[in-house]
Amino acid sequence: MSTPARALWAPEAKARFEPTTIERRALGATDVAIDIQFCGICHSDIHQVEGDWGRNLFPMVPGHEIAGVVSAVGAEVTRVKAGDRVGVGCFVDSCGACEWCVAGDEHFCVKGVVATYNHVNYDGTPTYGGYSDHIVVDERFAVTIPDGLALDHAAPLLCAGITMYSPLKRWGAGPGQAVAIVGMGGLGHVGVQIAAAMGADVTVLSQTLSKQADGRRFGAKDYFATSDKDTFKALRGRFDLIVNTVSANLPLDEYLALLKPRGAMVSVGLPVEPDRVHAGSLVSRDRILTGSNTGGIPLTQEMIDFCAAHGVAPAIEVIDAARVDEAYERVPRSDVRYRFVIDVSTLG
Repeated sequence: MSTPARALWAPEAKARFEPTTIERRALGATDVAIDIQFCGICHSDIHQVEGDWGRNLFPMVPGHEIAGVVSAVGAEVTRVKAGDRVGVGCFVDSCGACEWCVAGDEHFCVKGVVATYNHVNYDGTPTYGGYSDHIVVDERFAVTIPDGLALDHAAPLLCAGITMYSPLKRWGAGPGQAVAIVGMGGLGHVGVQIAAAMGADVTVLSQTLSKQADGRRFGAKDYFATSDKDTFKALRGRFDLIVNTVSANLPLDEYLALLKPRGAMVSVGLPVEPDRVHAGSLVSRDRILTGSNTGGIPLTQEMIDFCAAHGVAPAIEVIDAARVDEAYERVPRSDVRYRFVIDVSTLG
């Protein structure tokens, strides 16, 4: 039998949030029921509610940065038990049998990964996210949160953390590597911490120097303002890896010139308009321009464990449910340092 859950939803594009009640599925044999305690607000939530990406199912309950406590498990669950601290990230189901799922890259599932919200389950029902007081997921998609990591700080790692950890690991961030993080926002400030914990020499490239003190506190050795055109001259050929976190279109040729030969620039932000780049910026120095899309469940678990072990934690502002609309207005203005997290106990 399905169970009711308190939630916030947007009834239509660009609408303000309304309290509501949704139905969560009955607990299956391999399912885990989770009492959600905190849910991060990701900038992608705002893009989805605003209709920026054109893939919208309304009414919508956003939220894919979920942290809580297991309240019940199905008869065949072996990985977690009631009382365990767990998180749920960007997706909640996949076929589990294709080559990508078997390899732990569920987000590339051949059948199609099921997103945590604004998507459709394999049975045709809509998915609703973490702006809710509980959720039911297959145990494969519940990540264990170590005791040393507070649940409110853990929540944003389920998206921001894995979004940054995946390209940093894949492209070899570590001792002897010069890594630049473009943008010091919700993603960037986590990426600086992770890259520094991996042992890389980290530089922040931000529009201004207004967050320089924070950047250095998070582990950056250098910090430059991209509004100063001399920055691009001074840093030519300096970096092995650049991770671009911003969702605005950048002058990519100028940024690619900052890479060493065979260096890589990885985009994790999603501008609404297409980017432009000259092929010569790549060909002349064998440079790589690529993207990265979160990561699978095994890598997400690795990331959570890494962050707990190295003291990596997002800087957060915890808000009650009544302030979500305010948060949606402030995030695009960069008026938060650095992630909003909803205290789900305040849902009315």
